[in-house]
Amino acid sequence: MQQRIRHYNHEKYWKMRDSVVNYKGGFFKKLLCYWYLYRIKKMDAFNNASMGTHLGYGAFVKEPPCFPHGIQGVILAHDAKIGKNCIILHSVTIGNGHGGSPTIGDNCEIGAGAVLIGGITIGNNCRIGANCIVAEDIPDNSTVVMSHPRILSRTENKIRYRK
Repeated sequence: MQQRIRHYNHEKYWKMRDSVVNYKGGFFKKLLCYWYLYRIKKMDAFNNASMGTHLGYGAFVKEPPCFPHGIQGVILAHDAKIGKNCIILHSVTIGNGHGGSPTIGDNCEIGAGAVLIGGITIGNNCRIGANCIVAEDIPDNSTVVMSHPRILSRTENKIRYRK
């Protein structure tokens, strides 16, 4: 029993988390939510200790994100908001800062080792490169590269550089 519930299973984890976050009421649903919460906490405790991950309990996730490299080193703040079809690679930090937590739009890709800090908004269809530190708002359909963010916006097949 202990071995079975402590490991991360992507489908089960996000299904249980969704039912706990969207609890509507009822005695038996409440008991089921308590059981799911117990299992989620066991999985999170194992993941925190062995893989260095922390998925905040209050984070709003429209649709479970894709973790192609697993959840090793992924830190997600409690107030973060993540849109649909997001791809998050390993060692990404989405953390609190001045002004709150990041809001990430739909269809975003976040590269390995990226850090998103503060009450920023990442637009839809954005790509954030590996090891980028993002502390300012990113417009829709943009690509962020380098450790000091340099935003490349695409408009009408022309690339504009913004410093």
